[in-house]
Amino acid sequence: MTRCCSGIRGALALLMLLFTLRGRGCCWGLKSTSGDLEKSPHSDPDPWDGLQRHKRSWVWNQFFVLEEYTGNEPLYVGKLHSDVDKGEGKVKYVLTGEGATSIFTIDENTGDIHATKRLDREAQAYYTLQAQAINRLTNIPVEPRSEFVVKVQDINDNEPKFLDGPYMAGVPEMSPLGTMVVQVAATDADDPTYGNSARVVYSIVHGQPYFSVEPKTGVIRTALPNMDRETRDQYVLVIQAKDMVGQMGGLSGTTSVTVTLTDVNDNPPRFSHKSYQYTVLEVLPVKSVVARIKAADADIGSNAEMDYRIMDGDGPGMFNITTDEETQEGVITLQKPLDFETRNSFSLRVEATNRNIDSNFLSLGPFSDITSVRVTVEDVNEPPIFSSPLNKMVVSEDAKVGTSIGRVSAHDPDTSSSAIRYSIDRNTDLDRFFNVDALSGVISTAKPLDREVNSVHNLTIWATESQDPAQIGKGIALITVLDINDNAPVFAIEYDTTLCENAMPGQLIRTISAVDKDEPLSGHRFYFTLDAPVAGNLNFTLRDNKDNTASILTKRGGFRRSEQPVYRLPVLITDSGSPALSSTNTLSVRVCECDSNGETLSCGAVAYTATGLSTGALLAILGCIITLLVMVLLIVTMRRRRKQPLILDEERDIRENIVRYDDEGGGEEDTEAFDMVTLRNLNIVRDPSVRRDVTPDTPTFFHYTSVSRPPYKSLPENVVFREFIWERLKDADVDPTAPPYDSLQTYAFEGSGSVAESLSSLESLSTDSDQNYDYLSNWGPRFKKLADLYGNSDSSGVFS
Repeated sequence: MTRCCSGIRGALALLMLLFTLRGRGCCWGLKSTSGDLEKSPHSDPDPWDGLQRHKRSWVWNQFFVLEEYTGNEPLYVGKLHSDVDKGEGKVKYVLTGEGATSIFTIDENTGDIHATKRLDREAQAYYTLQAQAINRLTNIPVEPRSEFVVKVQDINDNEPKFLDGPYMAGVPEMSPLGTMVVQVAATDADDPTYGNSARVVYSIVHGQPYFSVEPKTGVIRTALPNMDRETRDQYVLVIQAKDMVGQMGGLSGTTSVTVTLTDVNDNPPRFSHKSYQYTVLEVLPVKSVVARIKAADADIGSNAEMDYRIMDGDGPGMFNITTDEETQEGVITLQKPLDFETRNSFSLRVEATNRNIDSNFLSLGPFSDITSVRVTVEDVNEPPIFSSPLNKMVVSEDAKVGTSIGRVSAHDPDTSSSAIRYSIDRNTDLDRFFNVDALSGVISTAKPLDREVNSVHNLTIWATESQDPAQIGKGIALITVLDINDNAPVFAIEYDTTLCENAMPGQLIRTISAVDKDEPLSGHRFYFTLDAPVAGNLNFTLRDNKDNTASILTKRGGFRRSEQPVYRLPVLITDSGSPALSSTNTLSVRVCECDSNGETLSCGAVAYTATGLSTGALLAILGCIITLLVMVLLIVTMRRRRKQPLILDEERDIRENIVRYDDEGGGEEDTEAFDMVTLRNLNIVRDPSVRRDVTPDTPTFFHYTSVSRPPYKSLPENVVFREFIWERLKDADVDPTAPPYDSLQTYAFEGSGSVAESLSSLESLSTDSDQNYDYLSNWGPRFKKLADLYGNSDSSGVFS
């Protein structure tokens, strides 16, 4: 129906246009004296007309073509005529440009222009053409080429369209009247500058009375206040756009708009019951869920999020409540173990509060609610409980069968206090290395142990009630096997050692290492030597590198495969265990032929052939010997020039002012070395020229008091040592020629089991020196004794 009306309106508009053109005339007069084209009354004014006005030879009407012409004959557009044309048929009219010959045709005799195709203004609004009159016989232009435009006149043949539809929009619930929801827009392809074909107005077809639309702008607004999402959350609107300013006969288009009411927090949470009751077993594990409660909230999303808390209740810290973020439930969990015999019920008060409260709706609150929760504990027959869930024990690797390792203990937590029987889960002790006493829980060895096979045994111990064997408790016994030195060291790998025939004396041919299945606490230390029968061989020597490796070196050169293709060296490897173990390992050395770079060419025995060395080989050998001699001389020279280090060895570094003397004293009877009295009274001697670290020149005048002593041999051993040390100590204290305080006093009398403990004369000093020796405590265990002696200024010596 719309297309039919559009065709009728197009035909009427075409008839009106033709009538107008006929009243105006199809062509204007021409003057032959002018070669310019006469302008159309509707054309733009020429800027040169103010200077000079010329008559034009071309005259035609303003060309308009009505779009969507549906007639059967070509549509007449206009007529071209030149004043050169006298009607004799000598002038020919030619048309070129956009659509020439395909859309527009011209009668070459009369100049009439017709449109042969149906035109669409929305596809192309105008066409630019060129017209020219030429001599029919000579094809020479009789008029200059002129350009003109054919415009396509619009008709209302396009309905408005919503290019962005259908629309989805949202508006908060409880919004006030007139709140903007969304703006829709329709476009019309017709000419907006011609008539009302493209002037659109909007109206709402479906969706009243909830929403309205502004006719000119297409803005959709709420038409009712306080729409509730919980009542209805979605509306589907139908919006119409109509051209011709909505008048009758206009074309229209529609689109749908889906409006969703978004949620706001306008509903407080509410518990469905004022109290809840739950029952749990007393064996419920800690962190288990006791109950789930939920406060109902009609809102959704973040507006329905809430926090739960326990306001007060029995057993503080016994329960905790958290929010399940997916379901918004309050999850009550157990924080401490339950015991029916101690307490059989708990009462809690729980509060639920909205997490996101909208201040615009506080009048609908309060946005929280409170309920009561009662938890009842049920009694069950509990299995035995071990006093310690993990029992750590140690046993030596050489423990005899039946050795007691440790004891596990369990008890019945119920009031019945049933007796307990113990057993080992044999799945954790398949080889039955251990036994457990069923009544006492003592674990003992049942077989010899080998730490190298299994160093840790993880046993599961069962504790079973005698009255109810179904009640079984579980405990763990972790038994660590302590290592003993029961494995000798061996070669780390199977060595394949080759030796070049041109090897030089002292050349390294292999570095060997060892492994030991034992694991001493201080780490491995291996000692390498050649076995005694080959220790003095003339071919090879072994050098212990002191780092658990050893080097095999040649003692001579000139090895020959023809003489002996393989040498076998027995190497003795000893560990540092207690007792030390050793093993003899054989190292096979194959003699091979090598090139000048030491690369192996062939190995094994060869047939003897008499060959001699060339002159070049002899010179090379001689050069190597000279080079080795020079290197040896350099090494010897450097060693002679090497100076002793100023820093003391680590073993002698005692962090004190100890003077080192390389001369040997006269033994225990040498009492002429130092003045001890002077050292004990440091303020007496002030002469800086007198040195106190050398033996004085003047002989001592001190005479020992003769005291009757029993012979040492007649006294017990411990008394002999004590008397001897006591006498030497008194001699050192009163002898003015004894060594100074910063030297070491040596006693050349030793024995075992002495009750005197330390023999150092440093303990006999009783000086009032202000020097602070507390730093000795930070030097480690090697200086612990000195730290005990000097670190505390208030303590006195052993013999004071």
